[in-house]
Amino acid sequence: MYPEDLIAPMRSELTTLGFNEIKDASSAETAIKAPDGTTLVVINSVCGCAAANARPAVRLALQATAKKPVRLVTAFAGNDVEAVNKARELMAPFPPSSPSMALFRNGELVHMIERHHIEGRPAQMIAENLVQAFEEYC
Repeated sequence: MYPEDLIAPMRSELTTLGFNEIKDASSAETAIKAPDGTTLVVINSVCGCAAANARPAVRLALQATAKKPVRLVTAFAGNDVEAVNKARELMAPFPPSSPSMALFRNGELVHMIERHHIEGRPAQMIAENLVQAFEEYC
């Protein structure tokens, strides 16, 4: 578990964009399985690829299109253990990874971006991937 004062700025990079933090399994399941529209789930992380690629990509994607998910939720790997575990369970068959992003529509997984899609790729490229998913599913 990371000290909260260390990760607070990393959390706020997403919450200032309108993300709601999910901290337990119940709130994760409620948000992800919502039957009315789309939910973007971001598993946040302290790693460099989250700071340089994942979080900036999410910001760019949300700024680039009018089509956006109905719900934006995030959980922090290593701290929000129950929420992260439930989200990862619902992201099956994809293996656990952080950071990662998943788009659900009406409770069904429709798009997944795993860590290996984030590492070494510029934020703009990841944002374009998200925008395409938003255009198709939102």
